[in-house]
Amino acid sequence: MIDPTVKELAQSKHFAALTTLLPDGQPQTQIMWVDADDEHILINTEVHRQKFKNVQRDPRATVAIFDEANPYHYAEVRGRVVETVVGDEARAHIDKLSEKYTGAPYANPIQSERVILKIAPDRQRVQ
Repeated sequence: MIDPTVKELAQSKHFAALTTLLPDGQPQTQIMWVDADDEHILINTEVHRQKFKNVQRDPRATVAIFDEANPYHYAEVRGRVVETVVGDEARAHIDKLSEKYTGAPYANPIQSERVILKIAPDRQRVQ
C-alpha cells in the first residue's frame, strides 16, 4: 500500500529521481515524471532504455519525489518492480503524464515501446 502522502506527491506535478542498478552494480539515477496508484509507484519509460534493462535484470529501485514548492518536503520509496505494462495502456499513460507535466499529449517520438514500471514499496519515508 502506498502511503497517502507519497501518493499525493506522485500524483501531483512533482519530479522524481529514479535509481536503478547497472550491470556492474553501480547506481544509475534519472529525473523522471512519476505517478502512483494505491499500491505502486508508476514510472513510464521505453523498453530500449538502460533503466528498463536494469530492472529486468535486478528489479530493485528507489524513487525520490520532491515537492517543487518545498524541496525539503519529499518522499523516498525503496522497492521492486513487480509488474510491467506495455501496449495501449502504457501509451495512454505517457499521454496522461505529459498532460500533467506539460499540458499537452506526449510529442516526443517513441523509439521502441512504452512500458509502465510498477514499483511495489518495501520501505517508504516522507519528510
